Amino acid sequence: MAATKSKAIEVITPGFWAEACDHLARRDRVMKRVIPLFGDACLESRGDAFVTLARSIVGQQISVKAAQSVWNRFEALPRRMTAANVLKLKVDDMRAAGLSARKVEYLVDLALHFDSGRLRVNQWQRMDDEAIIAELVAIRGIGRWTAEMFLMFHLLRPDVLPLDDAGLIKGISLNYFSGEPVSRSEAREVAEAWAPWRSVATWYMWRSLEPTPVAY
Repeated sequence: MAATKSKAIEVITPGFWAEACDHLARRDRVMKRVIPLFGDACLESRGDAFVTLARSIVGQQISVKAAQSVWNRFEALPRRMTAANVLKLKVDDMRAAGLSARKVEYLVDLALHFDSGRLRVNQWQRMDDEAIIAELVAIRGIGRWTAEMFLMFHLLRPDVLPLDDAGLIKGISLNYFSGEPVSRSEAREVAEAWAPWRSVATWYMWRSLEPTPVAY
């Protein structure tokens, strides 16, 4: 992995990206067309595990713009965004930042899991994808989709296929089926040619719908 600095945030990009793009372009006619459209842009990891998961909870079921606005207010509450500091926050202050009562509960549960050491954070790099997903979905407010986004955007796992992601399904529909509805099994079949780089292909399906990359 290659790391660069952007202000105070460390941005990490996958060292496998060029290899993955070459493989996808050779194996898949759609990827051969789509990949060159986005130049050197690629998947990026930023922040730490707790911040990435907290942002995903804040952003649930609201628009990207609204999520950023709420996050900015929430992020300003603690001196530094850590699990221990979130546990010190007052519920009223968190609600005033724009968080629903349920999201406050989810964020507190997330903070408790990190602060208590219940999560094997230091072992994640050595654990397989499904083992990490199983650990994360035990946290309130985190389902399989959120865990898969974490694998892609934080751990930069190369072969995640988030079949519950509406953007992925829409991207496959538009790029492979001329906009016709696509089932999960059809999406999985298309993605067979993407292995072992399904995270990369998914990222390009998203970009084909929205050129501005998503960041977590």
